[in-house]
Amino acid sequence: MLDLLLVMLERLGIIVTIAFILTRFRFFQDMVYQDKLRRKQQYIAILFFGFFGIIGTYSGLTFSTDTLHFDRGTAVQLNSDEAIANSRVIGVVLAGLLGGYKVGIGAGLIAGIHRFTLGGFTAVACGLAAIIAGILAATFHKKNKHANLRVAFFIGAMAETVQMAIILLVSKPFEKAWELVEVIGIPMILANGIGSALFLLIIKNVVNEEEKAGAIQAQKTLRIANQTLAYLRKGLNTFSAHAACNILYKEVKPSAVAITNQTTILAHVGLASDHHRANSPLQTTITRDVIRNGELVIANDETIHCVNEDCLLGAAVIAPLKHRGKTIGTLKFYFRSEKEITNVILELISGLSVLLSNQLEIAEADKAYQLAKEAEIKALQAQISPHFLFNSLNVIVSLIRIDPMRARKLLVSLSHFLRQNLAGTTDQKTPLKQELKHVKAYLTIEEARFVDRLKVEYDIDENILEELIPPLTLQPIVENSIKHGFKDKSENCHVLISLKKDGTDIMVKVEDNGDGISPERAKDLGKAPMKSMSTGLGLYNVNRRLVMMYGEKAALHINSDQGKGTLIAFRIPHMEEKEWTD
Repeated sequence: MLDLLLVMLERLGIIVTIAFILTRFRFFQDMVYQDKLRRKQQYIAILFFGFFGIIGTYSGLTFSTDTLHFDRGTAVQLNSDEAIANSRVIGVVLAGLLGGYKVGIGAGLIAGIHRFTLGGFTAVACGLAAIIAGILAATFHKKNKHANLRVAFFIGAMAETVQMAIILLVSKPFEKAWELVEVIGIPMILANGIGSALFLLIIKNVVNEEEKAGAIQAQKTLRIANQTLAYLRKGLNTFSAHAACNILYKEVKPSAVAITNQTTILAHVGLASDHHRANSPLQTTITRDVIRNGELVIANDETIHCVNEDCLLGAAVIAPLKHRGKTIGTLKFYFRSEKEITNVILELISGLSVLLSNQLEIAEADKAYQLAKEAEIKALQAQISPHFLFNSLNVIVSLIRIDPMRARKLLVSLSHFLRQNLAGTTDQKTPLKQELKHVKAYLTIEEARFVDRLKVEYDIDENILEELIPPLTLQPIVENSIKHGFKDKSENCHVLISLKKDGTDIMVKVEDNGDGISPERAKDLGKAPMKSMSTGLGLYNVNRRLVMMYGEKAALHINSDQGKGTLIAFRIPHMEEKEWTD
């Protein structure tokens, strides 16, 4: 009995080999990861595992109940006193365990019918037992990654135990059946249990290796994405392409990496860089074909057609780089020979081409966003100019009647102001000195309206007047103080304009002693257009531009006490620390 067990365990080497080969088939890998197989997959699995069961039959040993001896070969046709000690049940058990009832029963039918055709006094019992083994294993059907070795051993041993029971119940004469089960029962139960567990162990190890390899590839892809994004978000050019090629060359380790646009080699890193040079025209027809067709191709030594006959690059994978479905360039990985291009390499390169294409899409989106943001800034700046113009003309119109000469001087000042105002709509930044002149021109007009009631004080740090600020920023704040704060004030109207350095920032303050603003109105002022206030739109535009250019840190801060005045302040970064929002 022990000798039989050892021989059967030895024969399991065949099972191990087949199990290893099995895991390399794509249909099998798909079956392992799917809860429910498609019909075509079920048919393939039935045939495969059924054939595996037939191999298990032929790898067994023929046992004669008359001589009580084993023949190490399996006959094509058995005598009436012969039976087979085999591992047929392993294939059927794995079929049911991995594929469910249909696959288990189908594989059991194939293996069982085949066993029946071999004859012998256990032909019917063994054929029937193969089908039952498939049903039994299918009751434990679940995804392979959830099945464990203990379950596989238990099912394999149980299926073989059931087969021994069926042999005793069905096979005649009973004496021969008993002699057979007595000799082969325990060795076959143990061997098939071990075989089923060993088969599953191999499957799990291979699957785990693939999952580990996939995790490594995913980690590598994420690392590449993180490194290349900073460069490719600036668009596809010689600098960004060279930086990306260096990263890819280091991470993937091919013989060389190149990136092209539709007409030119933008960068080439690695072997053959002496003649595959950046900023030179495309040299191969196959690269142009990829740009035209938008599909990944593999080029060998015959199709690369390098201009240098001694070129060490014998193979390449050329993948398209796309923007909105249009091929705008190529990503090329070179190798010494086509043998180095594995399926893993192909999948990685295919994924990288999509990744880099997406990064270039992001670059275009960033560029479009920047253009839209600049356009919005210009629109916001342009909204301020007519707003001030209407208020100024009202002052001048009233002065024409009572003081024409002064009205004339104010018109000259207004003309100068509007000239500066127009320049402000085309500039993104202007010096504080120029912005202060702008405000003073405005106040010249306002002082004419207030006569002797308005007093303006300046607390200016002369060393910061070259600092840059969004144009048309200060005037709407001053206008808010005068038009709103002094609306009902008949005398002693006071405005303080302060421009000071505060650490690494420039602090800008406009303070008045006007009527102040209610807490509810102050809370929303600058955060949304306020049609009920004449300067509400101006403050909203100022706040929007400050936040868009410098971030939330530069937003307007409003502190108002009804009846005691209002303070509006904001801070911008000092020129040495400044980083304009791109």
